[in-house]
Amino acid sequence: MQFLHKDLGYRQRGEIVEVTLRGNAANVLLLDSSNFSSYKAGRRCSYRGGHVTRSPYRVSIPHAGHWHVAIDLGGYRGSVNAGVRVLPGALPAASDRSLADVPSLVRDVPPTTSDSKASFDVFISHASEDKDPVVRRLASELQQAGLEVWYDEYELKIGDSLRQKIDHGLARSRFGIVVLSRSFFAKGWTNYELDGIVTRSVTGDQVILPIWHEITKDELIDFSPSLADKVARSTTTHTIEEIAAEIADVVSSSMTAK
Repeated sequence: MQFLHKDLGYRQRGEIVEVTLRGNAANVLLLDSSNFSSYKAGRRCSYRGGHVTRSPYRVSIPHAGHWHVAIDLGGYRGSVNAGVRVLPGALPAASDRSLADVPSLVRDVPPTTSDSKASFDVFISHASEDKDPVVRRLASELQQAGLEVWYDEYELKIGDSLRQKIDHGLARSRFGIVVLSRSFFAKGWTNYELDGIVTRSVTGDQVILPIWHEITKDELIDFSPSLADKVARSTTTHTIEEIAAEIADVVSSSMTAK
């Protein structure tokens, strides 16, 4: 049986073999040295690949060793030529930088009151529409992680002055979590809270931790270019539990850095 042969030499696991066929469809086989010897002798062999009708065709090296590519028509009439090259293996999956690795976040942010019993680790600013999908569970996860959380359902009672309670929470919170969404931008109270958080961030009294919820970067840039540049987490790429765990890690790191 006639076949085309490409000796790949010693290759590493994960490298990609790309075969470009010219002419008929053909059988493309990736074989190690032992199985290539069996293939040449017409004996049974193990391989990766198969009958290829479209090219380029790519197959990965399953383990380090000496490898060969054999290309044949399987006994059918016709002609085929081929180009073979080896590509680097795929890089590891991209991941966001850990919040705890961002120097501007891991720092001591002292509360502005000497009454430690009245201080909070985080203040959560959000639109009411985002309570069910995001905020209520986030607040619960942060509490379970041992953080003191200012969240309106925990802090506001009948007869309270909303503005005074918000001001109290903002002034006594070390981190300001802002759940940014289309609903957030449409609210008056959320913008009031955001103004307070941004002011305290500029003066170094607080750190902003933005969470993007069902919003694009272009929409955020239209609202606030400076917020769009902040290190953030998105509910489309991270679970609430993952986001809460990272925030708890950042808060804990800032406390141990005192």
